[in-house]
Amino acid sequence: MKKLSALPALKMTSGLSLVDLTEHTAKYVAAGLSGAPNTAKAYAGDLKRFSLWCQEHGLEPLPASVDTLAGFVTHLAESGKKVATIQRHCAAISKAHALKGLDSPTDDKKFKVLLEGISRLKGVRQKQAPAFTLAIFKRTVKSIDTTSVFGLRDRVILLLGFTGAFRRSELAALNIEDLSFSEEGLIVNLAKSKTNQLGAAEEKAIFYSPEFKLCPIRTLQAWLQRLDRTEGPVFVSFRKGGRLTERRLTDHHLNLIVQRYLGVKFSAHSLRASFVTVAKLAGADDSEVMNQTKHKTSEMIRRYTRLDNVRQHNAAQKLGL
Repeated sequence: MKKLSALPALKMTSGLSLVDLTEHTAKYVAAGLSGAPNTAKAYAGDLKRFSLWCQEHGLEPLPASVDTLAGFVTHLAESGKKVATIQRHCAAISKAHALKGLDSPTDDKKFKVLLEGISRLKGVRQKQAPAFTLAIFKRTVKSIDTTSVFGLRDRVILLLGFTGAFRRSELAALNIEDLSFSEEGLIVNLAKSKTNQLGAAEEKAIFYSPEFKLCPIRTLQAWLQRLDRTEGPVFVSFRKGGRLTERRLTDHHLNLIVQRYLGVKFSAHSLRASFVTVAKLAGADDSEVMNQTKHKTSEMIRRYTRLDNVRQHNAAQKLGL
């Protein structure tokens, strides 16, 4: 891969010199190679781990040879790392090479054979956030005491996270300015998401529920009245005594809130997985589900659908015998 370090064919444009254009080009290339914030954070940790391993063995991390990378991923595999974790390390190393305009050892055919062998021996099944049933969710939400500001916020998080099929990063990033209320319901405008890094227009529709305690919109409106402002983060933390702050809740905090009410085996991602599962069991087709989740393929919907047993959503029930 050749590094975009010079633009000899370009002339002065809009008062910019060739040096300026080169710097701007490098900035745009770096932006094009970067990913979602959570992914970038994970990549940074993976690269640090790789660099330390190389240092311990007297090897060069950048550019890394095929043998160096093969030794590192073998070390990860023998250390009990999951296939998905190993693949993420490889993606981070590949991106680091791309940013420097270097050929990545991950593209080597022999290395790809090694990865395939690791996948075959260790398996590629990933641990998934479990889904909850609709009955359990309703019972849990209704039990939350919303006379306290803590309970009101937490009920909104559960209801909005579930009905909107939000990723936890999307919930954490949500601003009051992103909300548009009407008699028909609520439209949430997502500035960016994991699969929408370019900031294209992306919306989620939230609908009224006839039962007040289960209504995401009226509960959200009650919470916004407590916030008493027209901009900034929707979900914030508290000071002692229940005093509101303007500090945005993190992904980690959202996980803890979900686990507080639904149990430690669940996570904030369970809200999204449960939306897909409940919607599919209720007869929604993939296109309807994808309209809310913003998944791009039916394959992802199948991966997200959590079925407890073989009897659920099974065509054998429709044979007419």
